[in-house]
Amino acid sequence: MKTLLKNIKGDKVLWAAIAVLALFSFMPVYSASSNLAFSGSGVGGNTLKYLIKHGVHLLLGFSILYGIHRIPYRYFRGLSYIALPIVVVLLIVTILQGKTIDSANASRWITIPIVGMSFQTSALASVVLLTFVAGYLARVFDKKYSFKDSLVPLWLPVGVVLVLILPANFSTTAIMFVMVATLVFIGGYPLRYLGIIFLSGILLLTLFIGVNKLKPELMPNRVDTWIKRIESFMAKDEVLADGTKKEKKEQVQVLNAKIAIATGGIIGKGPGKSEQRNLLSQSSSDFIYAIVVEEFGLVGGLLILFTYLIILVRILIISQKATNAYGKLLAIGVGLPIVFQAFINMGVAVELFPTTGQTLPLISSGGSSIWMTCMALGMVLSVSAQEEPKEKEELNPLDILSETI
Repeated sequence: MKTLLKNIKGDKVLWAAIAVLALFSFMPVYSASSNLAFSGSGVGGNTLKYLIKHGVHLLLGFSILYGIHRIPYRYFRGLSYIALPIVVVLLIVTILQGKTIDSANASRWITIPIVGMSFQTSALASVVLLTFVAGYLARVFDKKYSFKDSLVPLWLPVGVVLVLILPANFSTTAIMFVMVATLVFIGGYPLRYLGIIFLSGILLLTLFIGVNKLKPELMPNRVDTWIKRIESFMAKDEVLADGTKKEKKEQVQVLNAKIAIATGGIIGKGPGKSEQRNLLSQSSSDFIYAIVVEEFGLVGGLLILFTYLIILVRILIISQKATNAYGKLLAIGVGLPIVFQAFINMGVAVELFPTTGQTLPLISSGGSSIWMTCMALGMVLSVSAQEEPKEKEELNPLDILSETI
């Protein structure tokens, strides 16, 4: 154990924040798992198996975190060029499975052979794509190039990945697009070029919706689901003829989440005493923040929010201290989406955003989210722990690959 602790490098505050979220997650996950344990998917009301499963996910996640943070971050540039085609193949395999949930195309997971565990390929795609984009921007940093020069090496891979994710997961596609746009903006990509990309993205999304409306059998109910969620979120209270207001019809999940938050009070009902967990079908994942506030009150909710803010600040500091452009862009590129996703998850619970299906990083149950969050944070910690080598002979084949592509 002492040897392991000695080998832990990087930003200590970030390590502490990660550990706090992971350790805290056991309480709301264990509490919320009763909903699953006593439903049709549960086995005899055994909540312990969900706690053990979450612990295994975290243990594997921290193993990934530790292993990744020990790798010099300059290697990730070359690895992203190797991993990107693999990710594209995995996304194609995933979407061709044709799985549906409530008659809607929701093919997001593939099953890992032998172990039989499900894995969400879009989570891996997000980390790999943003690492790839950071590498490209670092390579052209301070160089003059035209919009045409960036189309194939930058936007073609981005477009392919986003198009493959879009049919089954609009919210993830939108978040990835915003994160890529933010990263290229920070990386000095001309604003006029970025405007063209935004307009192109809107046109392609409009085309996708139009085709789906004409041929709904291609992607059953997906566009309708997006539209219903947005309409439900945007709807206002209806004023009746007598001047009274009729409250808008809310999604049941959002309504139950708001009830959980409203009844939590200042200090909450206490660990394991949530009542709304039995009414929220996604209480251990998408709406776990509502369970946190119900059981730990406003104090617990604000502490979780504050912890994510600490992570955000440390990511920005690590990026600022990085010795080169790639380190700066990599830390921002893979670190910022974690905090962004957390804010979206918490925002959905309090109805600041429409329902998206995004989990709360390091707290929600789910292997894919935990593993990819740990991978991304491992990269950020690698940037904070290591300096770019100045000796040319220290370059390895991955460095050469990233320089030549």
